Amino acid sequence: MKLRKPVNIIRGREGTDGAGVKLIRLFSHDNTNDFDPFLMMDAFDSVDPEDYNKGFPWHPHRGIETITYLIDGAIEHQDSLGNFGAINAGDAQWMTAGSGIIHNEMPVESKRMRGFQLWLNLPKQHKMTSPSYNEIKEHSIPVVKEGKNTIRIISGNYGNKMGAFDPKYVNPLFLDISLSKNSKFELSTPSSDTLFVYILEGDVSFSDSEDAIAHKNVVFFGKGDTLRANSVTTNARILLFSAKPIKEPVAWAGPIVMNTEAELELAFSQLRRGTFVQDNHK
Repeated sequence: MKLRKPVNIIRGREGTDGAGVKLIRLFSHDNTNDFDPFLMMDAFDSVDPEDYNKGFPWHPHRGIETITYLIDGAIEHQDSLGNFGAINAGDAQWMTAGSGIIHNEMPVESKRMRGFQLWLNLPKQHKMTSPSYNEIKEHSIPVVKEGKNTIRIISGNYGNKMGAFDPKYVNPLFLDISLSKNSKFELSTPSSDTLFVYILEGDVSFSDSEDAIAHKNVVFFGKGDTLRANSVTTNARILLFSAKPIKEPVAWAGPIVMNTEAELELAFSQLRRGTFVQDNHK
């Protein structure tokens, strides 16, 4: 057994996006090679509606999937294809932008707005697939109990249980893990897979000898076949992500991620001409 050890701890940078939503950009362009196929992760946590109520007005996406997971609060959304809905506390949304979609995401005033959005790259052969939405309701997420620990499986396979969503294009393992005080969690993992966690609550160490890492950090792991997480002083909660790298060129501008600069230029030209949303949505 070889433990996967932290090789990078990322606190992220405070910033704004959309029409002025305050968030923490945990990783993005500078980390593309390490985090492949994950592109970007934003976290948000506020009890002040002024931090988020202007939301994310109409904007495009192409070539990626976005995964939104809401811990507290509610977000309403609609798009250029006529879809609309809401994500509530405990829910997730898995949106495949594919060939192109224009949508908005508007947080609803709540006692607390807390969650994250993760961008997942699409392989070249699937970048122009038809867009789709998949709403993942809290009650549909499988739960595994291990002693006093609780593991929620959003995607992938854990403990011989399939996650709530089975992606078509890139199939990451996405777990929401609640650890009781003085408990351990272990996961066997292919050494070649990208693996990171976001510590949502509490402090967690990833071996029996290393110091604990504080909450609100992303922890990126090196090679190995086993992840071990220890919650020593408090209860803790971590979000775990793992996937096989795509290993393809990345051309990225704003909300569009393709493989070449020419594909980016085409996308923005189509936006200007009003032909961005493709006629392949059957």
